[in-house]
Amino acid sequence: MAVKLRLRRMGKKKQPIYKVVASDSHSPRDGKFIEAIGIYNPLTNPATIDLKEDRALYWLGVGAQPTDTVKSLLSKKGILLKRELNKQGLSEEVIAQKVSEWNSDKEQKSTKDKKSKKSEAKVSDSAAEDKGAASE
Repeated sequence: MAVKLRLRRMGKKKQPIYKVVASDSHSPRDGKFIEAIGIYNPLTNPATIDLKEDRALYWLGVGAQPTDTVKSLLSKKGILLKRELNKQGLSEEVIAQKVSEWNSDKEQKSTKDKKSKKSEAKVSDSAAEDKGAASE
């Protein structure tokens, strides 16, 4: 039986919430599944991702194939990084240190991106005002 980690759609019309599930690859999208390992809500800002890390690592370890979207979710949470470091045979302390470094780098980049977007918005607003004043 080929197992996939995939999204199972839930929620109301136009308000999707997804469960991340381990299911047989032959079962339909919203059909029977083996185990629910998390929830993904794309409507919140930023999107909410809540995963059981140990269960995701278990299913990846026994050969479950994640879909593209689930793979990106696992990557955003650092689970794929943790799996790769486990494969290299590193100790738990080293893995925890590298994952925490990765998380801090990710946070720094996100705050830097937010600041640069705000400054770009201010520059474009002032440029638009200058063009408006020049045309009058």
